[in-house]
Amino acid sequence: MTGFLQAISGWPGAAFLQEHWVAYLVVNAAHILGVGLLLGAILPLDWLLLRSTRGRDLSTLGPFLVRVAAMGTALAVTTGLWLFSVKPLEYAENPAFLFKVTLLVLAICNIALQHRGKHFDAALRSGQVSVRVLILAATSAMLWLSVLIAGRWIGFV
Repeated sequence: MTGFLQAISGWPGAAFLQEHWVAYLVVNAAHILGVGLLLGAILPLDWLLLRSTRGRDLSTLGPFLVRVAAMGTALAVTTGLWLFSVKPLEYAENPAFLFKVTLLVLAICNIALQHRGKHFDAALRSGQVSVRVLILAATSAMLWLSVLIAGRWIGFV
């Protein structure tokens, strides 16, 4: 595993960020933007799912929020991997980072469960939210907030 992590740190993108502090700053800012887009979309979507009784807001905002969350996820994961490549050995030993990655995997699995089958799409169209969708929305909100907190914790461990 150490050899693999050392290979990651030898990636030209990692060297670029190590040599150019402004590039690191920009990639870090892009990571924060991705997290902001993700949480700024997923939390309102989860809230709409949890409180929806008429569905008008859900059917109007839901598809848009899903797309914004997907864009935020793509940006956050891409830039997060790039930032990881700068110090992979240190991050791999950081318990907060390992906790964040575990929570991130769980949050992404929760997304896969939410979008699997017809319940989620039906909720977006009709506003009729099943118990399954409600449970997964509540789980989503808790997981993504936990990922955020764990991410902030990394710098303090």
